[in-house]
Amino acid sequence: MGQVGFGISSEEHRPDALVQQAVMAEQAGFTFALISDHFHPWVDAQGQSPFVWSVLGAIAQSTERLQIGTGVTCPTVRIHPAIVAQAAATIGAMSGNRFFLGVGTGENLNEHILGDRWPEVAIRREMLEEAIEVIRLLWQGGPQSHHGKHYTVENAQIYTLPDQPVPIHVAASGPQAAEMAGRIGDGLISTDADSELVQTFYGAGGEGKPRFIQLTCCLAEDEATGRKTALEIWPNAGLSGELSQELPTPAHFQQASQNVTEEIIGQAVNCSTDPAQHIAQIQEAFDAGFDHVYVHQVGHEQQRMIDFYRDRVLPHFANR
Repeated sequence: MGQVGFGISSEEHRPDALVQQAVMAEQAGFTFALISDHFHPWVDAQGQSPFVWSVLGAIAQSTERLQIGTGVTCPTVRIHPAIVAQAAATIGAMSGNRFFLGVGTGENLNEHILGDRWPEVAIRREMLEEAIEVIRLLWQGGPQSHHGKHYTVENAQIYTLPDQPVPIHVAASGPQAAEMAGRIGDGLISTDADSELVQTFYGAGGEGKPRFIQLTCCLAEDEATGRKTALEIWPNAGLSGELSQELPTPAHFQQASQNVTEEIIGQAVNCSTDPAQHIAQIQEAFDAGFDHVYVHQVGHEQQRMIDFYRDRVLPHFANR
């Protein structure tokens, strides 16, 4: 049976609140959590963007059993993969091997900030594959050098390493990324309950590796309030296509979201107060081939969602 985890949203909360959410999620019975890694929020209404590696250090020290990972880090443009390798190794050591590194090709929203070129998606996949090679090379320990197409590392050694290598799970929303995830990743991360994506992952070598998927909800006192809150804070859920990868600023996302309605948001974000609907959505993801489903609650009522899942959703899966 699959596991149900908690989504920690760096775009919406201050760092101390994110750490407290991780503690509450562990106490409620969530077995794992993924935390987003952003320089900017999607829209200004979300309002936050703390540095994920500082927050992860605090989570590692404040929890005991919770598996934690990035959902996801882009180790290609804004941060060199050698630095990501050092940061991830440190969290792996601090957490007692409870950390996994989720990686993806990133979004222009976060990666353009240093004035670097934002390459086309095929090049971004190529860069990600080389970045993973660099990270794993440095995790071997000892002095290492790499002279590749996109990255150079000279005589670099990571001295602080965890007892065992940190797993690297690769994000995918299409077949080419899913193929890469199966071929070189230790697991798959997605936001679409697409069984064909899982089959592509399997076919490229992903059989037996964990498959993570994010779902989004907005639990409030009633469904109408949830939809209103989700539209105000998370309108980007209603955008489709490649906009999330290509738009460069929160202002652009705000402009693109002007035609997103509560009806559209209601289809993208589960605002129901009926536990059966949350259970059914999670089960649908399991049926599609994912074995780790994590749920992101939009807005500030994190305690409401955690209590709701503790009492009315998690027991359904724990008892099966």
